[in-house]
Formats: sequence, C-alpha cells, structure tokens
Amino acid sequence: MSSVPWSTHAVELGPADVTKRFRHGGRERCEREWRALTLLAMYVPGLAPTPLDVGLTADEPFVVMSRLPGEPLRGKPLTRRQLKALAAAVGELYAALPAGVLDEVPLRPGRQDQLIAQIHAWAPRARPRVGGEVGVAMDRGLEWLARSGMEGAGRPDVPRVFGPGDGNLANYLWDGSRVRIVDFEDSGLSDRAFELAEITEHVASWVDHPLDVASFLGEFDLDAVERVRLQDCRRLLALVWLFLLSFDDPENPRNPPGTAERQAVRMIGLLNPGSRPR
Repeated sequence: MSSVPWSTHAVELGPADVTKRFRHGGRERCEREWRALTLLAMYVPGLAPTPLDVGLTADEPFVVMSRLPGEPLRGKPLTRRQLKALAAAVGELYAALPAGVLDEVPLRPGRQDQLIAQIHAWAPRARPRVGGEVGVAMDRGLEWLARSGMEGAGRPDVPRVFGPGDGNLANYLWDGSRVRIVDFEDSGLSDRAFELAEITEHVASWVDHPLDVASFLGEFDLDAVERVRLQDCRRLLALVWLFLLSFDDPENPRNPPGTAERQAVRMIGLLNPGSRPR
C-alpha cells in the first residue's frame, strides 16, 4: 500500500496484451512495474505477465505486458482450492528471486515508517471529522501505535522477500487451475509479515465476501518473530485503512455505506487479543 489511495494509472486491454499507462510523473511506478515483470519472467515465468515494451521517458510512462487468463478473486467467495492456490502463488512470489538478485532490489514504497508518518499527517485532519465507533477506533489505534514500538524501529529481524506492495485481491487472477498475479507498481524489497498483512487487511479482502484469514495464513510457515510482526502489521494496515475509508466522499463513495464503521469494528477486534475482526 502506498500513501496515494486511489488509481494512479489507466489500463488498455488488447486481445493478447495489456498497456498500463501511468499518470504524468509516474516514472518511478513504471520503473518498479517493469523491474518486477522482467525479474519474474526470468525466475518464475508464468506467475506474472510477460514484459513486452516500456516507455519510461514518455510524458505518461507505460508498460506493455502479455494479457493473462483468469478472473480476479476480489468480490467472490473463495473455494478451498482457490484459497490454497492464492497462498501458493503468493508464496512463490515471495521466494521468486535468488538472494543475490533480491539484494539489488530497492525497498518497496509504502513501508512501515512511511505509513506511520502518513497516519500522523492524516490524524489532525481526520480525527475531528469523525465520531462514534470510527472515532473510538481511531483513538484506540493511535494509542496502540504510540506504544507499539513500530515507530522509529529499524529493519525487522525477519527474512527479506520480494513483495508486490498491494494486497488487492483484484490483482490475483484464477484461471481454473492456478492463480497468477498482476500490478507491481509498488513492488520491492519487503518481508512476509508485512505483505501478508497487506492482503488480509485490504478492504477487498472483507468488504464483500470475507477472506478466510485464518485458513489463508495457515498456509504459511511463519517463525515466532514473523508471527508477532504479522499481528503488528495487521494492526498498522488496519489503521491506515480506517483513515482511508473515513475520507470516502459520501456523495461519490467508493465503498458501500457503513464500510468505515465496519472497519472500526475490525480495528477494535485486532487490538483486543482473543477477538476476531469481522
């Protein structure tokens, strides 16, 4: 997740290819997309689109890639088979790059420190605008953040992975037998706990047909440090989403009415040990 909440590009669909055209000034996003597609085509061909062309110096930078088969997993209940295929694709992506190659990949945007800074920037504007359970959840979340130790923390002592940087289930395509992945404009060096939290806490994972989070996370063999970090990352990402959803324009909403209030309940659930966010 980056601090830019909504669309940063346009997509042009051809019979066999896709052109992703970024807004003016989107060269870094375009570079990350092209880097990811090039590396993944080399080390895990078939998991992501094949890179075909790039226009980094264009006024609106673009990437042309192959068009993948399949339907997005967002907005539908997942079967056990689809859930396992999703976890398999995610795990394959995390482990895709050899250590020496991964060492050369820049850190992804929307990292822990950047999200915390964004929350602090949003809070003075957002908190006075909301009340009720959304306001209570914001206060609880900010209180947790202040004592969490996440702010000012160095690089976590967990294995590094290649992360896509976006947990939207619309980016995971099911073709009837496997899941493939698209959208790498926020990709880069990361860790499993943070990237898994990106998926479980994304609004797409619960606003329509909730992802079976326990079963999904159960497909990953996390060590003790990663499990603790996962809980903290889920809380951090949930707090980011609480702020984002509180900014939704009631006259032109992107999500169903009451989504911010539902996220407030989820936030409180994540902060209370033993309870489950809905």
